[in-house]
Amino acid sequence: MRKMILLIALGLAITLASALTYGSRRWQAATNAMHANLEGGRRLIEPTTYNANELIGLPAPVQRYFRAALTEGQPMIVAVSVEHSGTFNMRATGADQWRPFSSTQRVITQRPGFDWEARVAMMPGVPVRVHDAYIAGEGMLHASLFGLVAVANARGTPEMAHGELLRFFAEAAWYPTALLPSQGVQWQAVDDHAATATMQDGDTTVTLLFRFTTDDLIASVRAEARGALIDGVSVPTPWECSFSSYALRDGMHIPLEGEVAWMFPEGPRPYWRARSTSIGYEFAP
Repeated sequence: MRKMILLIALGLAITLASALTYGSRRWQAATNAMHANLEGGRRLIEPTTYNANELIGLPAPVQRYFRAALTEGQPMIVAVSVEHSGTFNMRATGADQWRPFSSTQRVITQRPGFDWEARVAMMPGVPVRVHDAYIAGEGMLHASLFGLVAVANARGTPEMAHGELLRFFAEAAWYPTALLPSQGVQWQAVDDHAATATMQDGDTTVTLLFRFTTDDLIASVRAEARGALIDGVSVPTPWECSFSSYALRDGMHIPLEGEVAWMFPEGPRPYWRARSTSIGYEFAP
């Protein structure tokens, strides 16, 4: 009897290991395909370097930001690879449920797109793998237990495209040349420490409010409506990202830490807190 139990346990362990290996390979194949589509959408960037003359006519806080973040002749960023480590709040309402995560993110600045590929530890030994992406004008979110069992799968709607393009735009604090007027961004004054910015990709147009620190760097960005999933229903909700711990990387001042929150009437609900552990740039030749 003991031998039979051991054989059954061994068989189950082998089956589980095989399933996990299959799930990991399937997930990696999907990741490779998404990155191929992302790279395939690249467009040439012009101009290839930053010239301060394009700041003429911009709101004063925006001019100060670019002068603080960039130096004359800075090559334009064409792609970014970022690694993050942090915590993710699994609940939009009720008691917080923070879980550790690690992620890699690939960004292409023209045509705008990204893929955030993360592992969220639901409990020891039980990871949820996540793709949050905007590729070729399409927004998508796919989460899978062990890379095998889908727990979320949304894509292809105008609302998804809007939400994911908002994310690309907000995270441009990490790739600041993408915020320049020459890259299609339109700026409008609000006050001496804030301005709105608008960008368009295909049929999707997004606008964010940028607020700047006393050091003239980006303190936060805010969208007045992004779809928050509450009880299975997407609810347009104010959404805000804040940035801190600025450092010099490849001649640019970028934030190393960030927090993202839904701004509910009862108060902010943070759900993403992380630090960039690695960031690498590709520049226009």
